[in-house]
Amino acid sequence: MFPIKAIHTPTVKASVILTILIVAMISISIVNFGSVPHVPILFAILLLFGYGLWKKLTYKELERGLVEGASAGMSAVFLFFFIGILVSSWMMSGTIPTIIYAGLQLITPAFFYAIVFVVTAIIGLAVGSSLTTVATIGVAFISMAHVLELSLPLAAGAIVSGAFFGDKMSPLSDTTNLASSIVGVDLFEHIRNMGWTTIPAFFISLILFGVLSPDVSGGDFDTVGTFSSALLGTNLIHWYTLVPVAVLIILTFVKVPAILTLSVSSLTAIVVAYFHTFYSVSDVMTILFSGYEGATGVQAVDELLSKGKGMEGMMFTISLVLLALSMGGMLFTLGIVQCLLEKIESLLRKVSSVILTSALTAIGINVLIGEQYLSILLTGQAFQSSYERVGLASKNLSRVMEDAGTVINPLVPWSVAGIFITQALDVPTIAYLPFAFFCLLSPVLTVLFGYAGKTLTRI
Repeated sequence: MFPIKAIHTPTVKASVILTILIVAMISISIVNFGSVPHVPILFAILLLFGYGLWKKLTYKELERGLVEGASAGMSAVFLFFFIGILVSSWMMSGTIPTIIYAGLQLITPAFFYAIVFVVTAIIGLAVGSSLTTVATIGVAFISMAHVLELSLPLAAGAIVSGAFFGDKMSPLSDTTNLASSIVGVDLFEHIRNMGWTTIPAFFISLILFGVLSPDVSGGDFDTVGTFSSALLGTNLIHWYTLVPVAVLIILTFVKVPAILTLSVSSLTAIVVAYFHTFYSVSDVMTILFSGYEGATGVQAVDELLSKGKGMEGMMFTISLVLLALSMGGMLFTLGIVQCLLEKIESLLRKVSSVILTSALTAIGINVLIGEQYLSILLTGQAFQSSYERVGLASKNLSRVMEDAGTVINPLVPWSVAGIFITQALDVPTIAYLPFAFFCLLSPVLTVLFGYAGKTLTRI
């Protein structure tokens, strides 16, 4: 029933105390001391080891739980390597720069907030990283809003909404791959299923940003021109650089497995790169491992192009996933998760209750710990059996994990994303929170559809 069999039955009191200690350790380390999550998670694992040894469990039994937890993420690890290669190949071929360039051409004074939302969504989809989108194009847009004397919180809300739409729906995104892998759902099946809640949230947000956009007759759009010129100067902007995207879409629709789809699209991109740039075999190998480096002379554009992750760029995420899953394995081995879920089992008899509780758990982890990866990992591990019990397919859970996990992180002032965005845009999290319409709508829609019984897939 649970992914890892418990070898110990703790008391409710002990389970609650250990959970509070772990949450406090991780959240204080991240929020107060600016630590990366890896270190406090490692300390949490040591705490769980200490508790297990105190309860006279053998080291080998505890170690087995640790390894079993980590092994659950191996499919995600391999997928992340191929994602890193895909991003690098799409950068060197000009695929991502061309998409960014096309997005920038949409910017006009009319419907400013709505267009910023759409463009950041396009670029977020292309790059697969919300924070990269915010730190580059987002900074340019917030500067424009300042020059035009528009509402900075509203502009920031449009930027955050678009960036996290792109992050959530992009096959290049860490969180999207993690959410699908952790519950064993095909990546593209997961993305298609998210469309049921994400597309309505997108269009409602678009309408709201359009209605709230002022009538601006002109302004300083020199930044967009500078970005566009810098991209054109790379000699990467060509119509045929979109062929790898077409390959990805076609293979997705014919339901080719994710790793094969990513591999074929990457190989196509490498071939396309030779249409306009000569790379030695050594250059290609280096870029695929270390990532693409932009050299346009415009710092913001170079930063955007240099986010071509490569295999090396995925190591941070991979190490975090393995550590978090190892901690989850320990929590299951010691029976802590099972004990806590049993206390609320009576509330998890109906589909609507399971969806609501899992959504609130993902939101709660974001609020308490401030880390979106953990909100996805722990929610997925804890509720997979509950979804099976009420007859729901795992892709329903992966959708909830993103609707209530991924997009909530930027709304928490002390979260990793919240702190980063506030520093990048110089707009407080609390100020842009009411205008991050897409992020606010996503969890509401996923819960409403759960209660209505709509767009759900049964086993």
